[in-house]
Amino acid sequence: MSWSWIDRKKHEAGEWTGFLERSVRLEGKLEAEGTFRIDAGMKGTIVSRDTLILGEHAFVEGEIDGNIVLIAGRFSGKIRARGRVQVQATAIATGDIRTPCLMIEPGGVFDGTCLVPSADEDAPPLNVLVRSVSLSNEVPA
Repeated sequence: MSWSWIDRKKHEAGEWTGFLERSVRLEGKLEAEGTFRIDAGMKGTIVSRDTLILGEHAFVEGEIDGNIVLIAGRFSGKIRARGRVQVQATAIATGDIRTPCLMIEPGGVFDGTCLVPSADEDAPPLNVLVRSVSLSNEVPA
């Protein structure tokens, strides 16, 4: 298997640039360009300029400064995203999120506060408090 793609100095938007597998534990700061996937345990700060994926086996605690953040595992802390944050069906996210777009899929859980910046710079941001939301397709009896 060739690992030459890891050595590239210039990454195009959307290109895979790396991953952390389940058996990895990391504490500190991670900076990534392109699309980066974490299925590991991590405590610290993540700076992502493109797409950050927290896979189903991820357990991340700390701060994320990113563009697009997709959560399928567990996250606890603060997220600041310029694009969107998507809490997928298998995810449990707790903490504070600041993003212009928050998506919670059916089955996904978000417990925390979401600050949605206004497109009108003079208007105050929308502050939404969400507690343990779990959406499902089932109709209550």
